[in-house]
Amino acid sequence: MKKADKIEGMLRDLPAGTSGLDPHYEGYFTCFNTQRYYEAHDVLEHLWLQTSDANHAFYKGLIQLAGAFVHLQKQFNRPDHPKDRTRTRPAVRLFHLAFRNLAPYRPRHLRLDVAQACALSTTLADQITHSKYANPWTPDSAPRLSLDPS
Repeated sequence: MKKADKIEGMLRDLPAGTSGLDPHYEGYFTCFNTQRYYEAHDVLEHLWLQTSDANHAFYKGLIQLAGAFVHLQKQFNRPDHPKDRTRTRPAVRLFHLAFRNLAPYRPRHLRLDVAQACALSTTLADQITHSKYANPWTPDSAPRLSLDPS
């Protein structure tokens, strides 16, 4: 099965949006908020690859944010695995990249509190770095991103 077909199948399984926003964009938040970070990355990447407008860097930043959480989640789930135990450093790099791509869109863009997403990125990157790369993520403390109603 092609990746695009997989993405479209995922979107069909997500709640239908009524916001007028692209379903890939809405699907990102549904996946992110249910800790399906890899799927959030994939759903939005599908839209990002087709976008060359002013939202291109914005989508890229959100993809990088989800990617950072993929690393933290994998490290949390398999802390002794040779590959997964070292995932906090790549997570920090992705948090920094996400911040750089999202920051120009502050304070709000496409109904997202971008300032909050930027603060999340910098706070976690700093926390991980200052703790000598300990993983702060747990399923119970996982952040949520939400869109304003209008």
